[in-house]
Amino acid sequence: MDWRDDGIILSLRKHGEFDAIIDVLTRCHGRHGGLVKGGMSRRLRGILQPGNEVEVHWRGRLESHLGTFQVELRQTRSAAFLYAPAKLAVLNAVTAVLSTCLPEREQHRPLLDSLIALLDMVDQGDEDVLHWGPLLIRWELGVLSELGFGLDLSCCAATGVTEDLIYVSPRSGRAVSATAGKPYHDKLLPLPAFLVGNGQNVTIEDVRDGLNLTEFFLERYMFGPHGRKIPHSRRRLMDYVA
Repeated sequence: MDWRDDGIILSLRKHGEFDAIIDVLTRCHGRHGGLVKGGMSRRLRGILQPGNEVEVHWRGRLESHLGTFQVELRQTRSAAFLYAPAKLAVLNAVTAVLSTCLPEREQHRPLLDSLIALLDMVDQGDEDVLHWGPLLIRWELGVLSELGFGLDLSCCAATGVTEDLIYVSPRSGRAVSATAGKPYHDKLLPLPAFLVGNGQNVTIEDVRDGLNLTEFFLERYMFGPHGRKIPHSRRRLMDYVA
């Protein structure tokens, strides 16, 4: 069996002395792994870095086999992000999250398109957390939604009102208004105003609350059921929001 597809490299690990195994988020075949002969060579290693857009040709005797990849570079990102620590941290975080939580060989085209858009916008902006933080939070909410665990931030879970939404229920993933949530405020998660269209200026506290919010639900729905922890590279993003 063989097929060709385009995608973004999510992870790279050494196999044997010279070969490599890569994980690629492809457009038509989902997250797919494969062996690259000579992948740790000087010529190929730069191509196989996470975040790079590639065209891959997969071959395997059976569909269930690991198979081998031939890889052609379409666009490099790893080099552009290398000297921008915050941008590199975002790149490492999003590729690690997808490589760890996505089911193998399950098609998710919207995730590839949104990942490309996110990385392009991060690349074009500066390293300020107020630039990339809100983008990343919305992207992670999109990942949850695409995989069937979307949060409902449209109205209050208790009263149905659409105004003054400042909390999220950790149980239901639904928004809660200030009035309804006041008796339980210490058990609810803060909801950043920019996620419900309130307020024009995003603050550092908003970004911190947003990253904590998405981390909580990623861990609850995507990692916890499989006995995993959220990737350390994702947790390290909070260092840039301190």
